Order: sequence, then C-alpha cells, then structure tokens
Amino acid sequence: QVQLAESGGGLVQPGGSLRLSCAASGSFSVINAMGWYRQAPGKELSLVATITRGGITTYASSVKDRFTISRDNAKKQIDLQMNSLKPEDTAVYYCNADVYLQGIYWGQGTQVTVSS
Repeated sequence: QVQLAESGGGLVQPGGSLRLSCAASGSFSVINAMGWYRQAPGKELSLVATITRGGITTYASSVKDRFTISRDNAKKQIDLQMNSLKPEDTAVYYCNADVYLQGIYWGQGTQVTVSS
C-alpha cells in the first residue's frame, strides 16, 4: 500500500503564491512519475504538472511559466510552487503517483482558493 499526503493548500489573493507538497509513504520500491492534477467546481479533473523519476517535467499550458514542479527522490516527495495565482486556479489539487508494480495512487486532495 502507498499513501500520499498533500499539504500547503489555502486561500490566497490573486497574484499571490502557494507551495503544495506531497509525501509518499508505505510499502513500495520505486515511484515512477508523480504529478499534480486539479478539479475545479463543475469541471473535470485535469493535469497540472508531472515529473518523472529522472526529473523530466510537463505542464498544462495554462500554468506553464507560473507553476514549477520539483521532486526529491530521497524524501519521496514532490512540490508544486504556484506563483502569479489567478482565480481560475481555484480547485482541489490532487497528488498522483505511478508506483512500480503497484499501479496508480492518489492523495486525498487539498483545496486552493484564489480570491480577493
């Protein structure tokens, strides 16, 4: 079993910054890609950013140049630095991990609200 614990969500004004973290724990050997997804009210789940074990990153076009995903393999953790936040970034953000030989796991989600 693998558990993903997210932290760092909250309320921020437009133009502000937040940093999300996701730490993996449990019984596993290797985590392949990890990533962040989000779901805004009334919308489908969508990709925000992903990072491979080797550090290769991908971003949704809507967040590129504003968000940065990073990874610490030793800590089994990924972070998402979110800058220049906009009201349309408001969503529940979910951490995702592709665990070798075990499949895909999801965190419980953390709320990010961008509002003045």
